[in-house]
Amino acid sequence: MISIDIICFCHLRWNFVFQRPQHLLSRFARNRRVIFIEEPVFDTTSNHMEVTTHDTNNVWIVVPHLKAGMKEAAILEAQRMLLDRLLVSMQIKKYLLWYYSPLAFRWSDHLDAELVVYDCMDELSAFKFASPQLVQQEQQLMKRADLVFTGGQSLYEAKKHLHNNIYLFPSSIDKNHFNIARSELQEPTDQATIPHPRIGYYGVLDERLDTALLQDLAVLRPDWHFILVGPVVKIDAADLPRADNIHYLGSKQYRELPYYLAGWDIAMMPFALNESTRFISPTKTPEYLAGGKQVISTPIKDVITPYEENGLVYIATTPAIFVAAAEAILTRTGYNEWLAKVDAFLSGISWEKTWHKMEELITSAMGNKQEEKFKAHNYV
Repeated sequence: MISIDIICFCHLRWNFVFQRPQHLLSRFARNRRVIFIEEPVFDTTSNHMEVTTHDTNNVWIVVPHLKAGMKEAAILEAQRMLLDRLLVSMQIKKYLLWYYSPLAFRWSDHLDAELVVYDCMDELSAFKFASPQLVQQEQQLMKRADLVFTGGQSLYEAKKHLHNNIYLFPSSIDKNHFNIARSELQEPTDQATIPHPRIGYYGVLDERLDTALLQDLAVLRPDWHFILVGPVVKIDAADLPRADNIHYLGSKQYRELPYYLAGWDIAMMPFALNESTRFISPTKTPEYLAGGKQVISTPIKDVITPYEENGLVYIATTPAIFVAAAEAILTRTGYNEWLAKVDAFLSGISWEKTWHKMEELITSAMGNKQEEKFKAHNYV
């Protein structure tokens, strides 16, 4: 029997920030090849696909390298041609298509897949510099998709009427990876000299960051130190607030995050309230909790439900409320009782469980599709 590969089209680089696509696809790669196709790079005089393997067995990272200055129609045609060649060179016979980027559907819609899956992890059309074609292309992808997953409750509510086979899979957690942050770990050298109390954040620093809040907090509590770990993307680093008690430590590897988290007194999620954060379901919420850190977040809907409603995080709508929440946390009052609630909640979620459930749905959908084909062939 020929194994069924996964061809994934993603707007994120595999080696950028380790998040939902990497968590899920590295697990799918345990029993099938995963071909992870990134967005093109315009840096060559001859169009070609760069194919490399990852440390994770069976994950193949594919980057289209295209000539600079090409018009859009030529770009799409080049990617289509390179994709067809890739299927031949890698002997990809049977496959399912897995989309994170609806824009990739423009040059892959001709493929004859066993199944089409759309894992909608974000409302990409609301992000800074988003393509104006995203909404239309998502509509086209929805028509073709056999299965649709959403990365949060808000996204599910917004999309559920658009497809008859759509399922909610909110942000999950690799508990073993982050549980070690509850232990005393060796401090990373760039964090070791920062005084306490430390209030930390890791993640991409982009238009979703509430820079005004961060600036206000630094002024209100000059003796507190605010640590931000992650790459600066789509915004000018010069526009980030600067103060002696704000520390930007740059991008880190996924394996390093628990070591930074372990040294914080509080974890924060200072998200701005704008279109780009309207539907987000931050993966870092359960990660912070698994690391035993109490969390203060701005009022993001998918953080309020279920985390704040279950008494697991603090929600701060103003700098003053943030400061009051932090002062309460620093007393450590009721910490053990809170941690017991955290562990009870996290016991029900994991990326392993998410992956297994997705596998079940994929198997079922493929069976239903084969049955429909059989009936149609036999004129039933």
